[in-house]
Amino acid sequence: MLYIQSLGKYWLWVIALSNEVYIIGAGETKFGELWDKSLRNLAVEAGLKAVEDAGIYSKDIDAIYGANSLAGIINMQENIGALIADFSGLSAEGIPSLRVESSTASGGAALRDAYLSIKSGEYDVVVVGGVEKMTDIHGSDILEKSSSILDREWEAFFGATPAAMAALIARKYMHDFGVEKEALSMFSVNDHLNGSKNPDAQFRNKLTIQQAMNSTAVADPLNMMDCSPMSDGAAAVVLASESFIKKNKREGVRILSSAVAEDYLSVGSRKSIYTLNSTKLAVEKALRKSGIKRNDISFMEVHDSFSIFGLLELEDLGFAEKGKAKDLVYDEIKLNGSIPVNPSGGLKAKGDPYGAVGVGQAVDAYRQLKGKAGDNQIKDAKYALLHNMAGTGTSSIIHILGE
Repeated sequence: MLYIQSLGKYWLWVIALSNEVYIIGAGETKFGELWDKSLRNLAVEAGLKAVEDAGIYSKDIDAIYGANSLAGIINMQENIGALIADFSGLSAEGIPSLRVESSTASGGAALRDAYLSIKSGEYDVVVVGGVEKMTDIHGSDILEKSSSILDREWEAFFGATPAAMAALIARKYMHDFGVEKEALSMFSVNDHLNGSKNPDAQFRNKLTIQQAMNSTAVADPLNMMDCSPMSDGAAAVVLASESFIKKNKREGVRILSSAVAEDYLSVGSRKSIYTLNSTKLAVEKALRKSGIKRNDISFMEVHDSFSIFGLLELEDLGFAEKGKAKDLVYDEIKLNGSIPVNPSGGLKAKGDPYGAVGVGQAVDAYRQLKGKAGDNQIKDAKYALLHNMAGTGTSSIIHILGE
């Protein structure tokens, strides 16, 4: 919608982003150690599933936004956008295909860019994909590559890894608020319970609190069950404008709002190492734009790459006071709790292929809101909050989906 207002001899042009944006199709690969599939195989598999689910054809697609974080240094493959378009047979159509990179929030960033491109009126149909192939290298090599999401000069150069930084945050948080290790472990127990019922999840085994508490140490106080795995996988969704779905008689799930905020890259530069300020800022923007309140949210998918982040996110998303998330992790975050968290299994159980995570959250939310989530279906699910985070909280991207 275009508004024109006269101001004397000048004209003020104000463009209102009034197009509504819907997810009309979704698809993903299984997440895990997928030795028999390449980066391009995974991306195209997820994309084709989403396109088929949406019931569209290549002639309907205006653009492709592909999310990826580490292919350049793990797989020695840049130009991911062109790779996806080429291997999916869309290059001949001249459809623009761009890579979006924002560390572990690349998927959420690609979803947001695609959303804005339709919101602005530039496009009617956009395919959003996210892919990562992390198991092509292993051991110390993957540890070094994954540490590139940190501040290289001030953190990684001195031996810091994502797990080490999360452990520092956890120790300070647990000390200051008297939080016991069991509270962190319960987040992983919840993820595994949900992941056990998700056919796409990397880990489908249930986890007892004893197993979670007693697993191999990684970086004190975090152990193996506090840390998401290195994963391969891809996810994709098809976004469409309101005019497209009305003209073509499609049904979809509306993206009510999208918001992003930033914090310092280095944890040491932040006012509080256990406050995810980017998350606090982004969620307030998203809620304001969506017009709904926290108690309207039916479920959340949060970026719990480490269990400590799950607790911090509950607090900084505004569902618990600082230091009080421990009161929610035993019952309230379960599928039948007051605020279900990670029905998909989250990053710990479903998996953590960096570039695919944010798009995978959208796949899961779409299925939930369409009543197609199988054994993990939330009863009467109406609104979903998706939280995708870069690194240790550098960027947070929030999407709210609903009717």
